[in-house]
Formats: sequence, C-alpha cells, structure tokens
Amino acid sequence: QVQLQESGPGLVKPSQTLSLTCTVSGGSITTSYYAWSWIRQPPGKGLEWMGVIAYDGSTYYSPSLKSRTSISRDTSKNQFSLQLSSVTPEDTAVYYCARVHSDYVWYDYWGQGTQVTVSS
Repeated sequence: QVQLQESGPGLVKPSQTLSLTCTVSGGSITTSYYAWSWIRQPPGKGLEWMGVIAYDGSTYYSPSLKSRTSISRDTSKNQFSLQLSSVTPEDTAVYYCARVHSDYVWYDYWGQGTQVTVSS
C-alpha cells in the first residue's frame, strides 16, 4: 500500500516562497511508469494541477504556474518537494501530493492534503 504525506508550514507571508515536502512510503519514487504530482484546491474552487516529477526525474509544470514553481526530489529519503515563489493570498489552498500512472490520467494514491494560508 502506497502512502503519501505532505508536510510544511501552514502559514506563509506574501512574497515569500512556499515549500512543501511529500514523503512516500510503500513504494519508490524511482519506480518506472509512475510520476509524482502536486495539486491544489483553493477555497471554493476546483482542483488545480501544478506540476509533476516523473520516475526519471524529469519535470513538467502548469503553464500558468511555471515561472514560480519548482519540483525536486530526494531519492535517498523517497521524498519529493514543491517550491512556489512570490506567493500571494490567491495561493491559499489545500495542497495535495499524488501518484499518477505514466498515462498522466490515472491518479491512484493521494496524500491527505495540507492547508497553506498566505497572509501577513
């Protein structure tokens, strides 16, 4: 059973960088044919895909967030991380990490989500 757990600060000040880590257990982030995503849900809105890091370390980002987003990984800890720079209150959301199959359609495991609020 694969499990994902998000961690990081729940409160970030405007203009700072939001940093979150997803710790994966029960499966390796380097296993072929899987990728690892960050997805968020602002209050009252739908899910927004932010980006993904594949099993080989390649990354893909949402065009609307690409200039501010970076996804990296630490294979020794089986973790992958999100950094979102220059945050504003519009970045307030529940942030999820999830595993997706190589078709980039089937999301089969999700973290429970972590609330991040951007406020001074």
